[in-house]
Amino acid sequence: MASQDWFDKDFYKVLGVSKDVSEADLKKTYRKLARKYHPDSNPGDPAAEAKFKEISEAHSVLADPEQRKEYDQIRAMGTGARFTAPGSSSQGGFDDVFGGMFGGGQGGQRQYFPGGGAFQQGGGQGGFDDVFGGLFGNGRFGTTSGGYRGYGGPTRGNDVTAHTTIDFVTATKGETISLQAADGKPFKVKIPAGVADGQKIKLRGKGQPSPDGGEAGDIVLTVAVRKHPVFERDGLNLRVTVPVTFAEAALGATIEVPTLGGEPVKLRVAPGTPSGRVLRVKGRGVQTAKGTGDLLAVVQVAVPSHLSSDAKEALEAFAEKLPDENPREDILAKARG
Repeated sequence: MASQDWFDKDFYKVLGVSKDVSEADLKKTYRKLARKYHPDSNPGDPAAEAKFKEISEAHSVLADPEQRKEYDQIRAMGTGARFTAPGSSSQGGFDDVFGGMFGGGQGGQRQYFPGGGAFQQGGGQGGFDDVFGGLFGNGRFGTTSGGYRGYGGPTRGNDVTAHTTIDFVTATKGETISLQAADGKPFKVKIPAGVADGQKIKLRGKGQPSPDGGEAGDIVLTVAVRKHPVFERDGLNLRVTVPVTFAEAALGATIEVPTLGGEPVKLRVAPGTPSGRVLRVKGRGVQTAKGTGDLLAVVQVAVPSHLSSDAKEALEAFAEKLPDENPREDILAKARG
């Protein structure tokens, strides 16, 4: 903050408090005003945003005892004084501030400031730094070593990272669950429908509190999703592998396919369906605000591991009636090419 701002701005008036306001009342008033004018409470309102910055600036000075003392000392020298560059033709330069205080000392006469700093015109020790050292506390004004904390108001609390594991159905359909914070206090988390494994959810204001009355940090929650024994996620689609017998795949059949959390649906398997063919059931996937997926049933022809002698003889008789062709001929030709 420039020194001119401290002369021109009445921070007590900005916050609507008296000059002898206590720290507790100052903090209480600031929080009330900050909630009222915070940009999140007034989206798209430039006037509210400007007011929020103004009250944050005032609070950042008055909430610090040393800065408040320095501010009161500057304001006591007279509202409206100006710090202007040497040689400027503007009225109200350094003489306006220090003229009455030092009695217009000339020619190297050493004048003493009531706070212990000294000002000497001309050469020698005790220049402007001596004055500001006594007034602002050894050069703390406007530096990074302390004093003024910068424009923008209180410090935001730190974010906290957390992890949780949920089941597949909860991730797919969404649910409000309870978690426990680091301090042991429980809080609710709304898991949106369709959350993916490894996705992060930001819980605003649930992180560490601000050290000086500002906005709390967030909890960044990483969600792990347990695998389902039957279904897999494919975007908004659900994928399930459905075994069929050789006879069903060869001759065609109507089969039942499971759905997530509902009754099975019936699907028609066309004659000659190979393994890997995908049968689609519209609208039975993941339902979210962005859309609804489908259920993808992947056909897998089940081969019996044991055959009776009669079944083996029947299968051999069936094979003899098939055309004499090699189903691998195409890939062998492509591999050679």
